[in-house]
Amino acid sequence: MDTSVKQSPEPPAPAAAAPSPAAYRNLVLATVGFALTFWAWNLIAPMSGDYKDRLGLSSFQQSFLVAVPVLVGSLGRIPVGALTDKYGAKLMFPLVSALTIVPVLLLIPAKNSYGAMLAVGFLLGLGGTTFAIGVPLVNAWFPPHKRGFALGVFGMGMGGVALSGYFTPRIAKHGDNLPFLVVAGALVVFALVAAVLVTDHPGRKIPTDTLAHRLGEAGKLRVTWELSALYAIGFGGIVAFGVYLPTYLKTWYEMSPTEAGTKAAGFALVTVVFRPVGGWLSDRIHPAMVTSVALLLAALMAIVQAFEPPLNPVGTIALLAMAAGLGTASGSVFALVSQVTPQPKVGSVTGIVGAMGGLGGFVPPLVMGAIYSAKDSYAIGFMLLSDLALAGCVYAYGRMRTVQRDE
Repeated sequence: MDTSVKQSPEPPAPAAAAPSPAAYRNLVLATVGFALTFWAWNLIAPMSGDYKDRLGLSSFQQSFLVAVPVLVGSLGRIPVGALTDKYGAKLMFPLVSALTIVPVLLLIPAKNSYGAMLAVGFLLGLGGTTFAIGVPLVNAWFPPHKRGFALGVFGMGMGGVALSGYFTPRIAKHGDNLPFLVVAGALVVFALVAAVLVTDHPGRKIPTDTLAHRLGEAGKLRVTWELSALYAIGFGGIVAFGVYLPTYLKTWYEMSPTEAGTKAAGFALVTVVFRPVGGWLSDRIHPAMVTSVALLLAALMAIVQAFEPPLNPVGTIALLAMAAGLGTASGSVFALVSQVTPQPKVGSVTGIVGAMGGLGGFVPPLVMGAIYSAKDSYAIGFMLLSDLALAGCVYAYGRMRTVQRDE
């Protein structure tokens, strides 16, 4: 105890070392790249109603089409995170951004075939892996007392889902293929800029062991799976609503595709705004406490929505408050990652945690589609979400407040 008291005057030293201009440059680039690749990752969802009508899909087939990129993008974060530990974000960010251009353009010839759309959706999942590149990049550039907020700002890149929900159907009105050409062009520009301006931290530790060994070591950390479960609820909820909310609003509230996309973009925008709030709060309060309260809010709002209220005003308030809770939880969970994960393993742990978060977004659209097909109601789906959020709330409060960095 005496040792910890004697060491207490030391924190001002690192706190005095403010983040460098290079840190902020990399934060901005990572956030922009994350947003663009997330837009690409979510290109199918805002147009899923049109694909359903054009291809004669059932509700489950439509949900599966929307969910495939989420599944692949989620699982892909595991190797991409480990590769980022090895090769750095300077290589991985422009490379993955450039490769994402291919499936974006392939959406054009694939649009009249369900099988082809599934295949391209599989490849499109690559766009969802950049999350595992940006977290270790930002984490390395910012000191501990600024990481929660910095990672929260980076997490705002998930606003690419909102951009897609709002702009994709509107751009499509001027030409069926135009959204894909616009996004591909933006990715070309970003890949070129990132190749020049993204830089790895000079003090970055480069692992010398194999990819399999690094993933195995990350998988041995108990905290990896605890964080994965919490992130699967928080971020998984965001992804699930980001990809399925247009369908839900169109089906249950009988909105047009454009109107549903706009409302869904508003939901996504709230999650984007509250993600850095979660990080900022976590720099001041224990992130486990922030996570617990945020998930409690999401659980309560899911219960409200399970009673299928009218959209104005109760449904709108419930959905937006749920978005605030899920966004805050997403930011606080990754503030917790930066606190309890050894720096050389951040990429690998981020890959696994990010994958589980994405998988948390893969399952709900399938469940919601299947439940609606069977019961003509979404109530059961919202009650399941409330149960998961309450479980996460209790676990974050009861266990994660006591977790220490496992070296």
